Amino acid sequence: MSTQIRIERVYDDPGGTSGGFRVFVDRLWPRGESKEKFHYDLWAKDVTPSTALREWYHADRADRREEFREKYHQELEANSHISQFVTELKPHHDIVLLTAAKDVEHSHVPVLADYLASKLSF
Repeated sequence: MSTQIRIERVYDDPGGTSGGFRVFVDRLWPRGESKEKFHYDLWAKDVTPSTALREWYHADRADRREEFREKYHQELEANSHISQFVTELKPHHDIVLLTAAKDVEHSHVPVLADYLASKLSF
């Protein structure tokens, strides 16, 4: 069975989704979300981009997108937490990556989703 990875914003209504293992993939807690109401199964802040990489990318996102993808992929490969994270995800075939990013398409989350898809494909 193949693994499905979806991306959703934390501010979207989770009632309309079909479930899945919900993984919050931002380093900082989402503004305005209470810990009692925000539904997630795992907070994976240790696999987010480093502060230096995030700040570098946000200084010029338009011209640095491809280089950011490469640098973040390198960080993921070198990350001591990634192996355990992938192991935690393997039993789940429906994974929802949650982010508070306004511009999800140009955030780190699609890069992480692609990386995880390559690690979780059987």
